[in-house]
Amino acid sequence: MNEDARLAQECERRIINAWPALSTLVVGDWVLRFANGYSGRANSATPLAYGAELDDAMLDMLEELYRADGLQPAIRLTPLVAEATRAAVLARGYKVRDRSFGMIGALADASVSEEAEFQIEARPEAEWIAGVAALQSGIKTHTGNLAAILEKIRLPAAFATWLIEGEPVAFGMAVAERGMAEIGLICVDPAHRGKGLGRRIVTGLMGWTGAVGSHSAYLQVEQSNAVAINLYRSLGFRQLYEYETRLLAG
Repeated sequence: MNEDARLAQECERRIINAWPALSTLVVGDWVLRFANGYSGRANSATPLAYGAELDDAMLDMLEELYRADGLQPAIRLTPLVAEATRAAVLARGYKVRDRSFGMIGALADASVSEEAEFQIEARPEAEWIAGVAALQSGIKTHTGNLAAILEKIRLPAAFATWLIEGEPVAFGMAVAERGMAEIGLICVDPAHRGKGLGRRIVTGLMGWTGAVGSHSAYLQVEQSNAVAINLYRSLGFRQLYEYETRLLAG
């Protein structure tokens, strides 16, 4: 296994803890996650080791479990998936919901933000949860489901807010584990976009992750989000791997 393959596996395994589901089942080299439909990652099956396989019986069980929870069966096809399993998933008619990149960046030059407008809390306040939910769409506007996921986080975490005249207008979070930290939920009020606030939130979180002993930060971004990808690249992140999430209708 080369270094990038090892790093991709390390990121994928940490993601399970950085963004917890409300319920999980381990099936072979896979983890099946359930969280009332809030977010794709927390409501899909994810492989944890290279060559991870799902035979017909396991796929049948997976589909039955997700449907029993009122969810469409969802599988994340990352580089860890065995080729035979990838082919079996496609043969069953799973369709692409989204395609994403896993990106990673070194934190050697990251510094702690001293800007007064940037605030970090160790746990998310109700105002932070409401602010993030208000900037989402569809089921992700549900504050209760978002709060339930965040409550499950047991690792060191940072919940960041950018204030303008005392009003929160941009948000983000990071979760650190064993030298690496995921950065995510970056969102900016539409009325304040184009002012570099997303960059300030990300750089502030990078500073925090470095301060708690992380050597790298990682994140996931949809391949169609060119603005975010360009931002992350400008901050030193590089594409580590790509994956797609597929759903089975009916």
